[in-house]
Amino acid sequence: MTDHALIRLDGVGKVFLAEEVETHALSNINLSILRGEYVAIAGPSGCGKTTLLSILGLLDSPTSGRYLLDGTPAENLTAAQRAQVRNQAIGFVFQAFNLIGDLSVYENVELPLTYRGTGAAERKERVQESLERVGLAHRTRHYPNQLSGGQQQRVAVARAIVGRPLILLADEPTGNLDSRNGNAVMELLEELHDDGATICMVTHDPRYSHMAGRTVHLFDGQIVSEDQVQRHTLERVGFDAG
Repeated sequence: MTDHALIRLDGVGKVFLAEEVETHALSNINLSILRGEYVAIAGPSGCGKTTLLSILGLLDSPTSGRYLLDGTPAENLTAAQRAQVRNQAIGFVFQAFNLIGDLSVYENVELPLTYRGTGAAERKERVQESLERVGLAHRTRHYPNQLSGGQQQRVAVARAIVGRPLILLADEPTGNLDSRNGNAVMELLEELHDDGATICMVTHDPRYSHMAGRTVHLFDGQIVSEDQVQRHTLERVGFDAG
């Protein structure tokens, strides 16, 4: 652990305006995530979980408050710098996979490194390493529509970790999967955390949130409680890992 939080939110709020109507999606969010933590953000649909993750991932900006990422104030970053930080420091795993259909598995995973300007030899090494990590090194030439949902999500995880980001942000990573494939993805995230990854995961499912070391509960855009507990494995929360 470092002497400062990898992520720190101080009094963060987010207000959306539509036809002169204000919607307060987030209000006075104070949150710190240390390097190496596994944090779950839980709460019912519409409570602000995805909005919070979008701010953490620099996909959106708060209306009020301050966001520090590894000690750097996000409000000081230009649009180009924000894009660069997203590419180099943040790995994203989305519920809908967000793979590019006309690119192969290899090309999908390689894409962040291509944007970064990484050399061809290093790209090849990292892509192979990431796909081996998720158990799909034998699928490099396949396309997303030739894979199951669980395999597509594992490709998405490989793409998220190929750049060795500071933090992995997962937004309902099992939301489009059956229980067997969902369990496999959760096991993978657990392994990545055990290897030192910092993970912040949004979930509405308390069974999965119990796998994190800390759960932050949101309700109506506010943090209402936090639980710091010993992490559970899939078996201990009653899953058949298949």
